[in-house]
Amino acid sequence: MKYEEKTISKKEFYKGNIINVEKWQVLLPNGKEASRDVVIHPGASVIIPLTENNEIYMVRQYRKPVEAELLELPAGKLDAGEDPKVCAQRELKEETGLDADEIKHVLSFNSTPGFTNEILHMYLATGLHEGTACTDEDEFLRVEKFPVNKLLDMIFNHEITDAKTIIGIFLADKILKGDMKK
Repeated sequence: MKYEEKTISKKEFYKGNIINVEKWQVLLPNGKEASRDVVIHPGASVIIPLTENNEIYMVRQYRKPVEAELLELPAGKLDAGEDPKVCAQRELKEETGLDADEIKHVLSFNSTPGFTNEILHMYLATGLHEGTACTDEDEFLRVEKFPVNKLLDMIFNHEITDAKTIIGIFLADKILKGDMKK
């Protein structure tokens, strides 16, 4: 049996600045129908700004959906038709003020495939040069720098809870241990 759902119809319920929400009617592998609530997202780029001293630049910002200030890797939404690497370079500069000699794609992954089509493209940024951040007018954040080992401790102490950030820190650790190429 092939486990695939055939889309019968789609209906848009909400069109927003970042996401759209649709209800999809699907045909299940057993022949029955079901509905799926789907969040349509253009995707985003995430950056691991890794220094020569094994530190990562992070951003701390308030996230209204979870009513908390979170420590995260710099990241941002793709503009329509934008190349994820270009987005990564832009977001790195906007959020941290950093420029990088090299930005290399590490991996792409689905953020939450149970309800959204969002794909996150993760990049490693090295050869960093500090400059001035130029955040959006509705973006309030602080840039902080931590050793990778400290960030790992912060994950296990529940101080870092953002999934993309946890993935990026684990990847940075693997890169530094030589388990993965830079």
